[in-house]
Amino acid sequence: MLKYMMFIFFLIPLGLMSMWWIVQFSFFLVCMLFFFNFSCYWGNLGYGFGCDNLSCSLVMLSIWICGLMIIASQMIYYLSFFSGFFLMVVIFLLMMLICAFSSVDLFMFYLFFEASLIPTLFLILGWGYQPERLQAGIYLLFYTLFASLPLLVVIFYVYYNSGTLVFFLLEKMNCNMYMYMGMIGAFLVKMPMYMLHLWLPKAHVEAPVSGSMILAGVLLKLGGYGLLRVFVVLTDIGLSLNFFWVVISLVGGLVVSLMCLRQTDLKALIAYSSVAHMGIVIGGLMTMFCWGFYGSLVLMIGHGLCSSGLFCLANISYERLGSRSLLINKGLMNFMPSMAMWWFLLSSCNMASPPSLNLLGEISLFNSIVGWSWLSMLMLIFLSFFSAAYSLYMYSCSQHGKMFSGVFSCSWGCVREFLLLFLHWFPLNFLILGVEFML
Repeated sequence: MLKYMMFIFFLIPLGLMSMWWIVQFSFFLVCMLFFFNFSCYWGNLGYGFGCDNLSCSLVMLSIWICGLMIIASQMIYYLSFFSGFFLMVVIFLLMMLICAFSSVDLFMFYLFFEASLIPTLFLILGWGYQPERLQAGIYLLFYTLFASLPLLVVIFYVYYNSGTLVFFLLEKMNCNMYMYMGMIGAFLVKMPMYMLHLWLPKAHVEAPVSGSMILAGVLLKLGGYGLLRVFVVLTDIGLSLNFFWVVISLVGGLVVSLMCLRQTDLKALIAYSSVAHMGIVIGGLMTMFCWGFYGSLVLMIGHGLCSSGLFCLANISYERLGSRSLLINKGLMNFMPSMAMWWFLLSSCNMASPPSLNLLGEISLFNSIVGWSWLSMLMLIFLSFFSAAYSLYMYSCSQHGKMFSGVFSCSWGCVREFLLLFLHWFPLNFLILGVEFML
């Protein structure tokens, strides 16, 4: 853990240097992480921090997405008076995420889990696009905090009964309903589960591109990571009560998929598609099968890269046209022909086409959910179909059709944007060749 923090602290004085130096240093940090422990057992223990396959995969995802956030935020970085403060917020958020995913203690994980909320709130309130960003920030803050306070009480109760909060020393306990609900409630809100998801579309629509990238790419995965860790304690009661969450996640995923088909805002459509994908992850996790645990990790990483790339594409169109509405963002194949291929590649990954990580994750999760109950196959058929439907709807409505009458020119992408999209798409499709490192 000390190695992580040394590299992160070296990023702080780079706030006065060129953006490209910072980006290169971030990717150098990712390369260094490949020399760290890849094992199903905890390694590099010390000062309350360590890593195994699960935590190391999500730490690398966090660093990768934060590096891409800096590339995507050129307008903020060069045109804003507070560009140095923006970089400090991103670095602080990255430090909190690394500490959260590397914590071996449940209380320390809770501490950094909540601390990651502060820089995210700064991103939305400080660099959001519309006056409604204040309401979006309040939604984000109170949804998360309201569900997190019972988790803190349950953590104290677990420590009182077991004498430890270290993940690899925790054992299953005789839990009651209140303890069960308190322990998983905060993570279900963070993912978010259907009916607890109202904060997510608001936060995405009002956030800048960097806020949307980190929300979809990493912060939603904190909930899945927390569920994977606490099910060690909730094994017995989970086997009898988890069916309720599986049903809600599958039905909610179908309802949200139908909502995607009537969205006219590009960012809202991508945000609702994140809720549908996280519904499949929750369903697979709650079956408590090995297929579900492994598939949820793979789909979380694949969705983090894919959804972040789609938000970048939406922002590229927004910078040119000044609107995210599909009524104006029509005929982009004529207006921005160089971006049509990237829209197609990332939209196809969003519908889990091969060889993306999304396909491998969904196959594993479908296998887990169908193994839990054959009746769930009907819902999974509709979920898979509508996933392709809203992805094709987004692609066809944005790329085809008659161009907006106010647009009389042709716009080309720059090298920075092509690099940004390539660094989303390449690991999303080629990590499947080395997926055994994550399992």
